[in-house]
Amino acid sequence: MRRYARGLTGDRAWADDLVQDATERALNRARSFQAGTNLRAWLFTIMRNLYIDQLRGKRDIAVDDETAPWRQMAAPRGEVDGLVLRDVQRTLYLLPVEQREVMLLVCVEEMSYQEASVVLNVPAGTVMSRLSRAREHMRVLLGEESGKKPSSSLKVVSRS
Repeated sequence: MRRYARGLTGDRAWADDLVQDATERALNRARSFQAGTNLRAWLFTIMRNLYIDQLRGKRDIAVDDETAPWRQMAAPRGEVDGLVLRDVQRTLYLLPVEQREVMLLVCVEEMSYQEASVVLNVPAGTVMSRLSRAREHMRVLLGEESGKKPSSSLKVVSRS
């Protein structure tokens, strides 16, 4: 949950608070969970809804803000791939929220399309479409940032 929260917020403290709030809400509403359904998807749905509520409450925070924490993050020291990782992370935050959510759920959290569709409350086909657009958008953005033509080296495993 923390990894997904970090991906949504781009801020360590906000992500920790979001996970805590989601956990608290889940515990308070444990009776609403239906046995035999996907607990992970239920928890992620709670967290996503809280995140959306928090964004609405913080109208002054924009995900494309130049002062956003993810724009200031340094690459991990001593790692050649650190710069690439930082570029991918920054580029992820340039995606529209709908595309970023799908990338995080399917590619980072390794959820199936069906699980992601439950979390996002959209059909599985919409998940697949958003993921396809997100991948292409990432390829273009990474190609533009490096001064090269878009690369097909950004490969993400599909989960069906």
